[in-house]
Amino acid sequence: MKVRPTTQALVVAALAMACAFGQAPPPMLPPPQLDQLTARIALYPDPLIAQVLAAATYPDQIGPAAMWADQHHYLTGPALASAIQADMLPWDPSVQALLPFPSVLEMMAGDMNWTTQIGNAFLAQQPDVMDSVQRNRRKAYDFGYLRSNAQVVVGYGPYITIAPVNPGFIVVPYYDPAIVFFAPRPGFAVGAAISFGFGINIGVAFRPWGWGVGRFDWGTHRVFINNAVWGRTWANRATYVHPYAEIRRPAPGAVRPAESHALHERSPAEREAARKGRPAPREEHREERR
Repeated sequence: MKVRPTTQALVVAALAMACAFGQAPPPMLPPPQLDQLTARIALYPDPLIAQVLAAATYPDQIGPAAMWADQHHYLTGPALASAIQADMLPWDPSVQALLPFPSVLEMMAGDMNWTTQIGNAFLAQQPDVMDSVQRNRRKAYDFGYLRSNAQVVVGYGPYITIAPVNPGFIVVPYYDPAIVFFAPRPGFAVGAAISFGFGINIGVAFRPWGWGVGRFDWGTHRVFINNAVWGRTWANRATYVHPYAEIRRPAPGAVRPAESHALHERSPAEREAARKGRPAPREEHREERR
């Protein structure tokens, strides 16, 4: 089974990007609309949401990357990092950074309208997007849903931060935005509203893609990826190149090497576990446990 939708998502993204560089900036979105856009990722740990926002600014690359991640999901850690480098994948490193997270790329590829909208908003009004994330986090915190646990540390102050307890293990929380950003009904168990049961071991192998050296400076509205300020905007999106010195990228017109590893798509059980925030089942073809 392929990541769905594939053909439709690719066509929509390709058409969008074909005319994007000749377009005027997108209309500025008001806070309520931004809050709806950021709701599905606002409770992701800071390093993960930074990578998602950066990758969303390349919507035409999300569909192919989602398919590649699905077919190579059995590779993890150093083996996956080596495969990405050996294949000299053509996508921006911010998109490649999400390849260890096939469920996240599946979510983005499955709703290209959302991905394109949030990517454009991040390009055109980055401070507003960051403020929206904070508004949603504060709601979840004030209503009692968002708290520190064995997987994440929630910092509460002028800004709400969500940091992984282990920087090398990034959890992908599962929650319903229609629940966690609203007051709980009487008797509702707020502690069970967010599941942090699904995560990915990243480790030092993915440091070249910015993992371990990514963060938000919420006060100045800056995001740091790969230890550098992410400076892509609507105005410079055609020319901006974020520094990723260690990532192998094919030269224009170069022929990429043929892949030397097998393709194994995720099973329905693996897809469902990731979508519901549960640990993925072990499969026989998995070379390294998550």
